[in-house]
Amino acid sequence: MKKYIACICEGGAERAILDLLLDNHKLIFSRADLIEEEVLRCRSGKEFEERYLRKGFSEKITIYWIHDSRSEKFNLGKAYAQKVDVKNVITAPEIEKLIICNERKYADYEKKARKDPKLKPSSYCKSELKYKKIKSYEFVKAYFSDMQVLVNALHEYRRISKIRGDEMTIWDLLR
Repeated sequence: MKKYIACICEGGAERAILDLLLDNHKLIFSRADLIEEEVLRCRSGKEFEERYLRKGFSEKITIYWIHDSRSEKFNLGKAYAQKVDVKNVITAPEIEKLIICNERKYADYEKKARKDPKLKPSSYCKSELKYKKIKSYEFVKAYFSDMQVLVNALHEYRRISKIRGDEMTIWDLLR
């Protein structure tokens, strides 16, 4: 009996991290386990439903939804709600916090964010760390090309995060 898994990311940075982890066999699932054998990019449950669920899967699908918004919901139609198990993998406030953790600048970021509550991790990375294309797939893939650097950043991010009971982080998807 085949187990169906969908891994859905909202942006290029998240997709780059998941691709790196998949290519290095670091996740609890492999590329072969994934629908279409790739990390999917869908912005909503409705879009996922239209593109994938109408293909008639015989078993329940586990969806690992990697996103940064705690208020956003992965809404599916009633016909499909019982056929999927959505796991919220939170990267709030932004995936760029992994870079801040890796650069050992978390305390500095927090200090500046207290002074300017609108300061986003991506803005901090651009202004303070001088990384320009911080959200691009290519930049993130190159930045975390050393797997140990990525794993260490994921560990530190998990340590400092305030994760709720119904949430996971990417760290929780590691083998």
